[in-house]
Amino acid sequence: MTIRVLLVDDQTLLRATFKMLIDSEPDLEVVGEAATGREAVEQVRARRPDVVLMDIRMPGLDGIEATREITRLGTPAKVLILTTYETDEYVTEALRAGAAGFLGKTADPEEVVHGIRRAAQGRPLLSAVATEMLVEHFLATPDETTTAVDPRLEELTQRELQMVALAAEGLSNEQIGQRLNLAVLTVKTHVNRAMAKLGVHDRAGLVVLAYRSGLVNHLLG
Repeated sequence: MTIRVLLVDDQTLLRATFKMLIDSEPDLEVVGEAATGREAVEQVRARRPDVVLMDIRMPGLDGIEATREITRLGTPAKVLILTTYETDEYVTEALRAGAAGFLGKTADPEEVVHGIRRAAQGRPLLSAVATEMLVEHFLATPDETTTAVDPRLEELTQRELQMVALAAEGLSNEQIGQRLNLAVLTVKTHVNRAMAKLGVHDRAGLVVLAYRSGLVNHLLG
């Protein structure tokens, strides 16, 4: 099955570069391009892409507002933010707007292609920098956190608590498996069970809950 991609960036050269990269993959296809957020929303309506590769800073409607409007359309399109600006403000706002992932433009071509495939599968992706920014955001805003451990955490096993804490450090399933000498499938199972018990739907939500609930401070303190 071919993954249909919409490219959104106000720089023509960058769009051309990403188009060459994406079209070189047998399972990926660029079905449209947009230079503004407004054009992106219109293209999503017309082209029905699987994944939207979205820049943030564009004239008129920016990438975050465009993501918010695309999310409201209710189409299957997943928005993957690809930007130079990996700041805590942009990361948190993009996730709140409904973005499925967040990558920096310094990412390797393989990371971009991997991110598109993950987004198409409904699997969220945060770059290491984006995850760090998200963590720093919640550490720097104690008024948004609590020292009391969320009662939902009592439903987790010790192994699941461990998985949540490591995910909050920004580790992928593969990295958690390497650290604990566990199979990736085993890690994925524990993480998914923890997410189900906690009522979160993606890894970003898991990271946010881990800090807001006081889990990380509880385990490290």
